[in-house]
Amino acid sequence: MVVKAIIRAGLLLIALLAPYSMAAPKSELWPYWSAYQSQSSIKVDHQIWQALLSRYVLLSDDGIHRVAYGEFDETAKAKLREYLDAMSRIAPTQLNRDEQLSYWINLYNAQTIQVVLDHPRKKSILSMGPFFSLGPWDEPYLTIENKPVTLNDIEHRILRPIWQDHRLHYVLNCASIGCPNLSQTAYRATSIAQQMADAQIAFLQHPRAISFTDRGELQLTSLFDWYLADFAPDVFGLLAYLAVQRPDLAADLAAMAGNADAKINYVYDWDLNVVD
Repeated sequence: MVVKAIIRAGLLLIALLAPYSMAAPKSELWPYWSAYQSQSSIKVDHQIWQALLSRYVLLSDDGIHRVAYGEFDETAKAKLREYLDAMSRIAPTQLNRDEQLSYWINLYNAQTIQVVLDHPRKKSILSMGPFFSLGPWDEPYLTIENKPVTLNDIEHRILRPIWQDHRLHYVLNCASIGCPNLSQTAYRATSIAQQMADAQIAFLQHPRAISFTDRGELQLTSLFDWYLADFAPDVFGLLAYLAVQRPDLAADLAAMAGNADAKINYVYDWDLNVVD
């Protein structure tokens, strides 16, 4: 009993410290996935995923998209598994770049939903991994072109190094309140550029991304701390980027950049993005 209590206490401590101690994986290319077919006319069908998004992803009063995980019945769960199975049978190296991009983003988000459904009693994705691990991101849930693929592989070994687009952080959802919204619309090759631009605008307008406290302290999402290099070469570059995206805060951000004693508070809410 004592050993179990110590283990539980250790896991609780890890969960409590996670928002402050997590280090982001590096962007390291998995060369195999660099291949693509520029002239490919293959179209990936995301209709099943779209139907699930339309039914179960809801906009709450606080501007955050929440998922009605508890309302997934057996039919809906079977549909999600059908979609993931269909995606696993596709060879993304045979797609053009835009089809690849929408493929990997939708696959990442759909598999994340599957992870949550597989852990119905958990309150945070941080506790949905194997014993003594922090989250499910290194589990090889998927097999693509006969290769085991994890969520971390998709984000850090495929998407980030190949596309090198900071807006990826606005379209990949980790089933948490602090994360940018899970889109109610499936990403599609024909509209992926505009969808990513819209996702950037939407997240950066929300206070969980950027805000000033009553004491004038700048509060930013921890995404800018974990992935600073994806957004800018340094903090000053980050503030300049944010000033362009949020001209209403440009003066305050410029003041922050000119104040050597200014402090940025990075925050992230790992609570599950479940419908209240």
